[in-house]
Amino acid sequence: MAGNMLANYVQVNVMLPLDVVSVDNTFEKGDQIRAQLKKLAEAGVDGVMIDVWWGLVEGKGPKAYDWTAYKQVFQLVQEAGLKLQAIMSFHQCGGNVGDVVNIPIPQWVRDIGATDPDIFYTNRSGTRNIEYLTLGVDDQPLFHGRTAIQMYADYMASFRENMKQFLDAGVIVDIEVGLGPAGEMRYPSYPQSQGWVFPGIGEFICYDKYLEADFKAAAAKAGHPEWELPDDAGEYNDTPENTQFFKDDGTYLTEKGKFFLSWYSNKLIKHGDKILDEANQVFLGCRVQLAIKISGIHWWYRVPNHAAELTAGYYNLDDRDGYRTIARMLTRHHASLNFTCAEMRDSEQSSEAKSAPEELVQQVLSAGWREGLNVACENALGRYDATAYNTILRNARPEGVNKNGPPEHKLFGFTYLRVSDELLEEQNYDTFQTFVKRMHANQSHERSVDPIAPLERSEPEMSLEVILQAAEPKLEPFPFDENTDLPV
Repeated sequence: MAGNMLANYVQVNVMLPLDVVSVDNTFEKGDQIRAQLKKLAEAGVDGVMIDVWWGLVEGKGPKAYDWTAYKQVFQLVQEAGLKLQAIMSFHQCGGNVGDVVNIPIPQWVRDIGATDPDIFYTNRSGTRNIEYLTLGVDDQPLFHGRTAIQMYADYMASFRENMKQFLDAGVIVDIEVGLGPAGEMRYPSYPQSQGWVFPGIGEFICYDKYLEADFKAAAAKAGHPEWELPDDAGEYNDTPENTQFFKDDGTYLTEKGKFFLSWYSNKLIKHGDKILDEANQVFLGCRVQLAIKISGIHWWYRVPNHAAELTAGYYNLDDRDGYRTIARMLTRHHASLNFTCAEMRDSEQSSEAKSAPEELVQQVLSAGWREGLNVACENALGRYDATAYNTILRNARPEGVNKNGPPEHKLFGFTYLRVSDELLEEQNYDTFQTFVKRMHANQSHERSVDPIAPLERSEPEMSLEVILQAAEPKLEPFPFDENTDLPV
């Protein structure tokens, strides 16, 4: 019986503070972090997740990597007996929900942007976003002779080389590859730093000269040299019906609109595909899992245009699955999908936002499972209450525990956002401890997690045609119970 119950076990990891390593790339919080790790280990968690900031490690100059501070942190994690999920954070910290510290991308990279501001994502009015390089420069050798993708690959290779002891010892089990703002595979369509507020639809962010040239070439090739990037999709805080692009019978349903949306979302998929191919080569043979994060854009999900998802680069409509295409691309690299907003209930959302986080979670998790992926989740906002934990438990095992073996569907893991003094206070800590035990299907975690197999080489490149076959028909999600059978 216990062996069968163990098949229902879902790993729980906890995100460390954004500023574990300080803005000058030193580790000064040893005592505080050691104490937090001890409490987390006592609560039975499996591991922790940490942002490994590009802006800190390669901050001094091209290839001048300094991993000292991160090695000290990893050492403490190993001593605490916890596993480690490392995020390759190629984005800026600061300007998004919950950012408490400002860590820009390396200064020497931003200096190149002083003479060529088009290396940054740009909206239609020409405002640049410096939190992540535009995917338009993925293959442009503008960075002291390197392309953006080469910089990311070199960084990961240096990480592997310098963290060999932790990789070999099985401490590092997960490499989450940052692919955009907030580490998520998306365009920076809803930046708070530029005045976006919830539930604005956001904007298309593809007006740097590199992406614009790419679009013009694609349009000409498709026999429409006269097509331009959208000029009718409104601004960050519009509602869909206030724009020509998203309103009922709007541009998004025309041949021109569909061409643009396909181009925009396909560029994002290929961006992820190319960088994962590099990551796979770097970590080949390591006992780690590669992962990417997809943003949970639950607002305007209930309207036919799905405007906020479209501006972020997820071409998801009521009759087109914009997430299963991404999941299919991931199968090529043996990578897993990490999704967010696992704690949210529709009933907690304001009606004006036409928001449906529960349906969105069910769609994305089902898409990942249908493609045979390991699927993980996070909560979007910090919560300490039983309602949130029980929603996460429901999403972790949609049809509950199977006493006879593995359930048909379950999350591979869950990462809780994030450790804080508040989480570790008595009542909150007690509830959290119970939550961890329930995620573990009430099993002890000492003998639970199977070792990860060495990472195998990516499959041959998959054509866009094969990837896009996953978009249609859009299938109903798998069944999800209303409530978990193992509440906290």
